Formats: sequence, structure tokens, C-alpha cells
Amino acid sequence: MKPVSEQVVVITGASSGIGRASALAFGARGASVVLAARNREALEHVAAQIEAGGGKAHVVVTDVSVWAQVERLAAEAISRFGRIDTWLNNAAVNEHASVVDMTIEELDRIIQVNLMGQIYGVKAALGPMRRQRSGTIINMGSAASNRAVPLHSAYVASKHGIAGFTDSIRLDLQHEKMPITVTLIQPGFLDTPFFHNARAKLNGKQSRPIPPIYAPEVVAETILFAATHPRRNLVVGGQAALAIFLDKLSPGLVDKLMLARGAGFRLQTEDKPDDRYDNLFEPTRGIGAVRGTWGDEAIESSFYTRHIECYPNRKRMLWAALGIGLVALARRRPER
Repeated sequence: MKPVSEQVVVITGASSGIGRASALAFGARGASVVLAARNREALEHVAAQIEAGGGKAHVVVTDVSVWAQVERLAAEAISRFGRIDTWLNNAAVNEHASVVDMTIEELDRIIQVNLMGQIYGVKAALGPMRRQRSGTIINMGSAASNRAVPLHSAYVASKHGIAGFTDSIRLDLQHEKMPITVTLIQPGFLDTPFFHNARAKLNGKQSRPIPPIYAPEVVAETILFAATHPRRNLVVGGQAALAIFLDKLSPGLVDKLMLARGAGFRLQTEDKPDDRYDNLFEPTRGIGAVRGTWGDEAIESSFYTRHIECYPNRKRMLWAALGIGLVALARRRPER
């Protein structure tokens, strides 16, 4: 794998949140960054920040739910920089609501952007990467790729679908002995504008991420690691990793924890009215931002991800020890 400073990187959803944080991080390290999203003003603001720091950036306004636009994104990256070394599929939309309150159009839109958008991105990236016989595709999954969360039915479906698609395309490439890495990134809840931009039907209340909340720069750091270190999956945050582990161990137990006193529902709402603003069908407005409004809660680093998750042998040892400990605890008989 090339060092980041020599890479051409395509990022969808680059106007805010994880995508924007990643674009700025790649640009700061000398990569040539192709920025894609629906909001031109925000993309041009990110490009200006990258170029002010001495980096290179190219803006391509793109709705990832439209194959022709994603195909054009890849073509422009090749035309401008000659190759694609890393492609980050990050664009996503969401609606916080029970599925019974959502319209078919809303459900369809979430699947088209979140799932088909990433499938289109992989398809577009594979052409030039196969010709190069090199490259890294990074798909943005979630802890919700494994663990369901209430009020996110379509989003969870899309993230489960991304995980399955990522695993399948990886097998195809390995069978061909094609040296292209495919990595799934799985963060938990983050302090990004994603929740402000999501449509909500929560009895008139504003939606919010469930704590603990991580800073998006923690995910960006993990994405940069994946761009230079072949990995299958990378979970961001010890809490997300624990939730995935517990779900594999006892999904019913995790269900009960989320339903206890309505915690999984109650913790997703703010004590303020919904502003009725969302980007489900229309682009966001303005110059965009990396962070949301939960900075005072945001965890700025993850010891688990940096020192354990990124190193497979350490990760196996930790979870094996935890599993053995839990089994021993379950079998232990109370003293008489």
C-alpha cells in the first residue's frame, strides 16, 4: 500500500461529519482528495481548507443514489489525478421513526442512498483498481451492521446489507487473487451533524445520538489507518465493540437492556422541539461542519481502537479472555 501522501482518495459524503473529517485528515497528510456530496458550497469550503494547507482537492457534486453520477465521479477522479488508490463509501441519510410512521418513499430513499450508494461506489472503484491491480475500498458500516437499534429500521437494514455485501465482494476478489483490500468500518454513535440532518418523527422532539458519543475525528483516524493497513473490519470505540460482542453472545440480553425503562428510545430524543430540517431528499445548506452540538459529551480518542482493534492478535486475545471469563462466571455456583 502507498503512503497516504502519495494516494488519490475519493470520499463520498465529504461535506460533513465523518466524510469531512476524513477529507481534511487525508488532505493534511498530502493526499489528493476527490470530494463528493450533494452540497457544492460545503464541498468547495472543504476543498479550500485542504488547498490552504498545501493539499490537492477536486469537487464533484454527486448523489450516490444515482449510478450515472457515481460513475462520473470515478471518471473525474481518473481524469484529474490518473488513478484511485482509496475509495471511501461514506454518504448516508437517516430517519428517526418507527417504520409504521415512515412512508414507502422515505424507506426507499434510505436504502437507495445508504446501501445502493455504497454498492455503486464499489462498482465504480473496481474498474480502475482492477486495471491498476491495487487499491483500497473502505465501506462505512456501523455497530448497527451487527446490532439492531430501535427507531432506525431502514438504516439498520442498510448497514446490515453493507456488511454482507462487503464480505461477499471481498471473497470474489480473494478468489481472483486480485490485490484490492476491502475494509468495513464500524463506529458507534458520533458527534456529527448527521442527527441534525436526519428526518425525525419523535412526537415533535429533536433526535440525538445515544451516549457514549465519540468525536468524528476518531473515525477519521481509523479510516487513515485502513488506507495503509489491510484489515477486514475495524470497530471504532470500545463501547461499540462491547455491544457487538454481547450481541453475538446473547442478543436477547441486549434487547432487554435496550428496552429497560425505554432506554433505547428515551436516550434518542432531546428536550427541545424538532427543527423540521433534514437532508433526506434535498441537500444540506451552508458550508457544513465536522461536528454536531454534543462536543461537551464527545470522547476524543479510543484506546481500544488505536491499540487493540487495529491489531488482530491483540483483539483475539482480549475477546477470548473476556468470553472465557463470562463462561466461567456463568458456571460458577453460589457459595452456601
